[in-house]
Amino acid sequence: MRWRECASGDQRLKPGTAILLIALVVAVGVRWKGCQGLPPNVANCPVIPTAPSNTSVIPPAVEPPPPALCGFPLTISVPGEGATVNSPANVVAQALPPDQIYWMRVYVDGAAIYYSFTDNVNQYIWMTSGAHTIEVVAEDIAGYIATATTHVNVGMQLPGVSGIQNLQGWQSCSAALHNGYTCAAGLGTATSELIQGQSSPSLDGTAAQFTMGGPHPYSNELYWYPLGGGNSVSHFTYDLWFYVDDGNAPQSLEFDVNQAFGGSRWTFGSQCDFNQTGEWNVWDPLHEIWVPIAVPCKHFPSQTWIHLVWNFERVGNQVHYINLSVADNTYNVDVYYTAQPNWYQEEIDIAFQMDGNYKQQPYNVWLDEVTLDAY
Repeated sequence: MRWRECASGDQRLKPGTAILLIALVVAVGVRWKGCQGLPPNVANCPVIPTAPSNTSVIPPAVEPPPPALCGFPLTISVPGEGATVNSPANVVAQALPPDQIYWMRVYVDGAAIYYSFTDNVNQYIWMTSGAHTIEVVAEDIAGYIATATTHVNVGMQLPGVSGIQNLQGWQSCSAALHNGYTCAAGLGTATSELIQGQSSPSLDGTAAQFTMGGPHPYSNELYWYPLGGGNSVSHFTYDLWFYVDDGNAPQSLEFDVNQAFGGSRWTFGSQCDFNQTGEWNVWDPLHEIWVPIAVPCKHFPSQTWIHLVWNFERVGNQVHYINLSVADNTYNVDVYYTAQPNWYQEEIDIAFQMDGNYKQQPYNVWLDEVTLDAY
């Protein structure tokens, strides 16, 4: 960091100081805009922060959270200071950085449990019962850091989050992300859409429709919903109903839960592999491969609601696939794999993926009563 001196009122920079500041700005590669019209946190900052060298890389969380550095506006609107909440608790925060946001994180008692690449947070945070300190920290691409803190008391432990198919904020990608990293893999880019609020077919009047098609055989689409974060829960039940209009069209259907904190990611990935192995496969996070398990997987009947329930748990640095209930059959799975290391995007999320077959036959899947319970 470099020391900065900036005018206020009718004051002016001394000639020597101005020349020194210009030289410093050039040296560190920061564009100097002058004090006139600068945001207050920039104009009044006594230092020029060190900008991140590569903003495409997610930085590991600093624990305990870093202090503010000429912070810009950042507010936690929910929960209020001293509030009594239930877990998972909704946390809402908004940052107004002068430059593009680099990252935001939610900390509970000094530990990072949720990461965001946007300038706002509206997530569920799992915490144990009792008193907790919630801190939100944000850094922009110029290196300025803002912080906000609230204190809460957690009362009841709620089962989890239900009606996830109705929540706003679902994200998706096909073969690759915008940065080129693999997303849903496959051999091309699928044509897919999410349509929420469907009354038919539906169990409760508000199902979500996921479409699949496109010109490229074996192309896929991954949908996921970032629920929030937390390190206090380790057991997960992923419970949902699905309905396929053409049961013979999918290559496979995938259902996942992810938990990440402390530099590790526990991926509980599963796919019903209709056409290749004819079995359910589970994900080995360390080796990043699918492993067939002795649970049969045949094409589901068309236009029929199917109930699926997966039970998982995090055990140390391992994922444990406990059991699967699907189409009125329950299977004891009981397999363990090592979690993925060097993962710095703290989150708890659920995912659903549609895979196309060799003809990329179009099909639709409706999800309803999607719930993630955690304790």
